[in-house]
Amino acid sequence: MGGSSVTSGVPENGPTVSASASGSALELGDETAEIARVVVEAAPGVEKIPAAERVYAYVKAAILDRVYPGGELLTEGELATAVGVSRTPVREALLRLEESGLVKLYPKKGALVQPVLPQEIDDVLEARELLETHAAAKVWPRRKQLVETLTQRVDEMREHRRSGNAKSFLEADRAFHEAIVGAAGNQILAKLYNSLRDRQVRMGVPGIEMQPARMDKSIASHQEMIDALGGNSVKRFRELVVAHIDTASADLRSSR
Repeated sequence: MGGSSVTSGVPENGPTVSASASGSALELGDETAEIARVVVEAAPGVEKIPAAERVYAYVKAAILDRVYPGGELLTEGELATAVGVSRTPVREALLRLEESGLVKLYPKKGALVQPVLPQEIDDVLEARELLETHAAAKVWPRRKQLVETLTQRVDEMREHRRSGNAKSFLEADRAFHEAIVGAAGNQILAKLYNSLRDRQVRMGVPGIEMQPARMDKSIASHQEMIDALGGNSVKRFRELVVAHIDTASADLRSSR
């Protein structure tokens, strides 16, 4: 396989977590991160969380934090030991992680953490462009209600920029765009867009860590979109959304 297996017990540099500025854990995906923290710290109440959910949260957080990098081979036995559960919930969790595109299962061998490939970046960017530009036109009648939510997300981005937390910054960034797509009113498209979140965070973190100034540029771009929602031109808002995606695409491709 070419990958190495994980060590027994909690990794020395275990998955990190951070709460959002507004406390909107569910929107930013921090509910899963909080479960991962409870598992890592063996905090009180950990036994009340379903075993499969514990494994899923723990492994997902470790992959997004690159504790388990692309190409790493994870075995059921070692994950069971690390989280303190039997192998059955490990299998359930790994199936969920495979569905989300984070791992590839190999019978009797384990789960290979999927590396981020150029084709995956292209596919995600194409899906983003289709979904977000469609949503940009659809949300215009509900723009006033949307401004408050988007402003909260940008405030969170500013806080994570100050703390230098690239992963949390990208989670707030993704929540901004999820709010726009969700406000368009098509639940099927919203669910599809939300399924891209983990891939986008994993793709974006390395580039932002190498060039933190990208966060400043991103904040300015998001604020422009909010300001446009207070104007009278849906064309202007849509153009800003497209320009933002084009910039994000260029940044991701330059980080390959």
